[in-house]
Amino acid sequence: MVQPGMSDPPSANPIVCAPQSGSPTACVPSLAGRPERFSVAPMMDWTDRWCRRFHRLLTRHALLYTEMLHANAVVRGDRAHLLGYAEVEHPLALQLGGSEPDTLAEAARIGEDFGYDEINLNVGCPSDRVQSGDFGASLMATPDRVARAVEAMQAAVDIPVTVKHRIGIDEQDSDADLHAFVRTVSDAGCRHFIVHARKAWLQGLSPKDNRDVPPLDYARVHRLKAEFPGCVIVLNGGLDDVEAAREHLTTLDGVMFGRHAYHHPWSLAEVDRLYFGEARRPERAEVVRKLQDMAEGMRRDGVPLARLTRHILGLFHGEPGARQWRRILTEGAHRPDAGPELIERAAAACPAAQVDAVAPAG
Repeated sequence: MVQPGMSDPPSANPIVCAPQSGSPTACVPSLAGRPERFSVAPMMDWTDRWCRRFHRLLTRHALLYTEMLHANAVVRGDRAHLLGYAEVEHPLALQLGGSEPDTLAEAARIGEDFGYDEINLNVGCPSDRVQSGDFGASLMATPDRVARAVEAMQAAVDIPVTVKHRIGIDEQDSDADLHAFVRTVSDAGCRHFIVHARKAWLQGLSPKDNRDVPPLDYARVHRLKAEFPGCVIVLNGGLDDVEAAREHLTTLDGVMFGRHAYHHPWSLAEVDRLYFGEARRPERAEVVRKLQDMAEGMRRDGVPLARLTRHILGLFHGEPGARQWRRILTEGAHRPDAGPELIERAAAACPAAQVDAVAPAG
């Protein structure tokens, strides 16, 4: 299945990819190039289907991730609601949380049936709730368990199984500890690691503080790649300049942006040029028009517009009219009749929405 081009309007209904009879990966497009060169991180409460469709208006090729979904929810819950997405979101990875190999394997199989391009195991989230469920960053203390989970997931699917983790946890924070973790998991067959370049404190810091307080150590991720040259190593954590981050690709295989991509989404407009060799970038008027198309489809399907507008408030961050853009969308999106006219009105009040200047590299 060919991924629609930037000129094609996205489908109104995001739940278009579902299990295909006789072909577990019938929705998967060809992964031309190397989408891991630039990816947008899985972020709880942020990277839902509407966020991803918005980001896809800005970059055709970046690898996008779902929010973390617990394997139990995927196996036992409403799969169409949890896993549905629009075809335009490809390339798209499903991030799973959990630690029980059989359940993770079944969830991975379901994800493959839904057409996801990659299954990612979360071994990096440090929240108390996640720890109490015995998954996330706490699993770094028991690499053998991660290896067993990865082994089971790989046996269940034909698509890549990857692991996202920290550089360490608590006092288990040396190069030797990190290399031992990756060696154990890679010996189980995993060849693709996304590394958040901060350690996680499992006690005493909130998830928010764990994203800021532990210092970044990019050099450790580069040393990890030197130790495991045959593995794909992607850098995550604190990246805030799309152009400057390319310097890491002299050694590493990719970079993953998180909060910066969410709060400064227009920076994604330069990704295809900088990372994937495309000359063309989306124009602002084009993006606004496609947002209106999405809004019309949402209204037709009875989906509240606020599910989209909360993700696009930062589109013109720091530029003329950005405050008016945010105000109009925030005040109007919760009205029952909110639709494409609201986005049109917000754009008319925002000079930056009408000027196709080169996107800021950061």
